[in-house]
Amino acid sequence: MPVKEKIIEKIFFLIALSSITILALITFFIFEEGLPLILKIGPKAFLLGERWIPSKGSFGIFPMIASSFWVTFGALLLGIPLGLACTIFLAELIPPSIGILLRPAIQLLAAIPSVIYGFWGLIVLVPLIQNYLGGPGLSILAGSLVLSFMILPTIITISEDSLKSLPPSYKAGALALGATHWQTIWRVLIPAARSGIVASIILGMGRAIGETMAMIMILGNAVKMPTSFLDSARTLTTNIGIEMGYASGDHRQALFATGIVLFFIIMGLNTLAIFLSRRSVH
Repeated sequence: MPVKEKIIEKIFFLIALSSITILALITFFIFEEGLPLILKIGPKAFLLGERWIPSKGSFGIFPMIASSFWVTFGALLLGIPLGLACTIFLAELIPPSIGILLRPAIQLLAAIPSVIYGFWGLIVLVPLIQNYLGGPGLSILAGSLVLSFMILPTIITISEDSLKSLPPSYKAGALALGATHWQTIWRVLIPAARSGIVASIILGMGRAIGETMAMIMILGNAVKMPTSFLDSARTLTTNIGIEMGYASGDHRQALFATGIVLFFIIMGLNTLAIFLSRRSVH
């Protein structure tokens, strides 16, 4: 191998190694700061406790875990059907000339700052919910609606790539057997691409759980167990974002411990997505 190629290979190796090193350092720092608090009060009290009153030494994050999954579940209820419909339309139904215009517009959704989504939700969605459905307006429903649009680029892009990567023989064979275009899409192409579609949904779920700024603006930030989509709530990420600026001592360690919980949730979702995306489409 020429010397020039060896140098380039070493440079790329160092770049890859630096990424892993940075991740390891972040992980070490989070665990170093947060693990002592978990060991001090006990994992059960921390994860299943329902009282978050740092001034009194209560650090239960279960309401925030529940709120995080409520908001994410609500986002997926709207985001999955809408994302799948857009994917099918872009991959199979739309004329290529129109697709050239629509795909960049959908991908642009991922480039919009989350604070803009939050501002839109605060000005448009919150008053509508308050006037027509009741409650404070700042609610899980508002957060779910905003998140459903924020996860669309992830779901659509990965799902469309999965559909387009299928062998042409799948579609040709189904049509040759007398299936209609829609039957071919629904009964052949979607099942064949299910691993990629499911992976896109899981990555979208990870995106939703990790969102902070928009949720700070429209959830209401009430630390309580949610019982309805119209309730105000506080997620794990918003709790860290709101309180880290003034926290100290055990309070600060509890926020880092919350980061540990988020770390495991996101890592679990990403691992599951990678596993599913590597499965054969067969």
